[in-house]
Amino acid sequence: MNYKRDGFDGQRAIVMPKSVIHKFCLFNQVINKAYITDLGYYPKARFHYRKRPLGADQNILIYCLEGKGKVTIDKASYNIIPGDYFVIPCNTSHQYETDEKNPWTIYWCHFKGEQADAIVERLVSKSNSFKYSLDFLEERITLFDQLYVNLEKGYSHENLTYVNLLFLQFLSTFLFSERLTATHQDKSDDFLEKSISFMQDHIDKTLTLTDFAAHVNYSPSHYSSRFKHKTGFSPIEYFNQLKIQKACQYLQFTDLRIKEIAFKIGINDAYYFTRLFSKTMGFSPKHYRQTRASVK
Repeated sequence: MNYKRDGFDGQRAIVMPKSVIHKFCLFNQVINKAYITDLGYYPKARFHYRKRPLGADQNILIYCLEGKGKVTIDKASYNIIPGDYFVIPCNTSHQYETDEKNPWTIYWCHFKGEQADAIVERLVSKSNSFKYSLDFLEERITLFDQLYVNLEKGYSHENLTYVNLLFLQFLSTFLFSERLTATHQDKSDDFLEKSISFMQDHIDKTLTLTDFAAHVNYSPSHYSSRFKHKTGFSPIEYFNQLKIQKACQYLQFTDLRIKEIAFKIGINDAYYFTRLFSKTMGFSPKHYRQTRASVK
């Protein structure tokens, strides 16, 4: 099989910045026992392959919706077909790969914390296996989509708390699949929702505090104060985080040059982009691209 870097038509992925995990996950007593570090969706992921002899420092869950693959976890090998999921405890040797002729479509997540470890242990002990099979339920996919859509809105304390509590419900659909009940996200039409949507729609622009405030008919000072109270960040800081989130996706899934990616997120100075990216993610864009070539 010819292996390749991540990059599949229609793929989605979000990697949490280390700075955000440290600030809002590790010291948030509501969620620090189980929190997401990465998650994504790879459709028809031809040539997808990972080998980690020493394991990863997060737990991993991969759910196969279509296609086939195989996985070896701590010397136990399994064939994967639609409806199967497998969990890999942190620091556990593993290798997995898609089927070359019928590549899998997968939802995946990486997560950490003491409660997360306990949930993975329970999942494994449920069938004395790292692999399990489930009936398809639309509600499970709906939950994943809610996780992803909300993470795309940024990393406010409130949003991360909500997402990671929702993540526990997502995990429970694997542990207690028969008890799954539908859940629906309320989309409130308040100033914060409007602001974040405005930021997402103009991620390729250079906007000011005045632009954000005018969009919701607030004075700049009142807007800035209320936004920071809601999110823990200034509007510009939040906007920059969304820009870097989009830049991560360009770095992982395209071959665009650093300068081109900076331009696509509304930053004309490549050096400033590199500094901002490094400050947010904990390493340079070049290093990020290199490391993501061997992760997931």
